[in-house]
Amino acid sequence: MLCAIYKSPKKDNTYLYINTKDDFSAVPETLLRTFGTPQFVMVIKLEERHKLAQADIEKVKADLKASGYYLQVPPPVPNLLEQYKADKAASSQG
Repeated sequence: MLCAIYKSPKKDNTYLYINTKDDFSAVPETLLRTFGTPQFVMVIKLEERHKLAQADIEKVKADLKASGYYLQVPPPVPNLLEQYKADKAASSQG
């Protein structure tokens, strides 16, 4: 299974995987507007890989088969203030 990967010019660390290079027909128009003009990164053979750097390869394969695309978004940024408060509260109780 081949797939083409594009990065978003609007959203850092956001990538769009599609089945066929330059064929965005399966991608909803609203998603493409939010994503921006896709910038081609590479074509990969998914069957030759066991894992991907930032995405679950089985989820990518399943979404490509089911909907024709997979959107990879960066993990949420931790709220450091809330983490600090929780750590402070835990240390004051112990």
